[in-house]
Amino acid sequence: MPRFMGFVRMEENIGTPPKSLFEAMDVYIGERAASGVFIDGGGLYGTEDAVNFVVKNGEVTRVDGPYAEGKEVVGGWSLLQYDTLEEAIADTQTFADLHAEHWPEVTVVSTLRQISEGPEEPES
Repeated sequence: MPRFMGFVRMEENIGTPPKSLFEAMDVYIGERAASGVFIDGGGLYGTEDAVNFVVKNGEVTRVDGPYAEGKEVVGGWSLLQYDTLEEAIADTQTFADLHAEHWPEVTVVSTLRQISEGPEEPES
């Protein structure tokens, strides 16, 4: 059964989502957890305590948050499994629709990525 990672990106420091979104998400996640689709997930704290390690030209540099240049940040994640890619895409649309309905004044980007069952062999 294919597994997927879901990511939610949005502007940082835009406030707390409305209570109606929390309630809708509780129902949405509860249904998917009961059916075995939702494996794990959660929200993330802001970038004020984030740490990046950047590898460039063979050197490693540590960059501590917050990041002034960041326009949007990953605010949440999920680990999911569906029978088909089409089901995963349709359900991600439902997730996005909930945000549009309950928090229309913000821009939210919901990303779905299939998890590789690799490792694939490197090409020569």
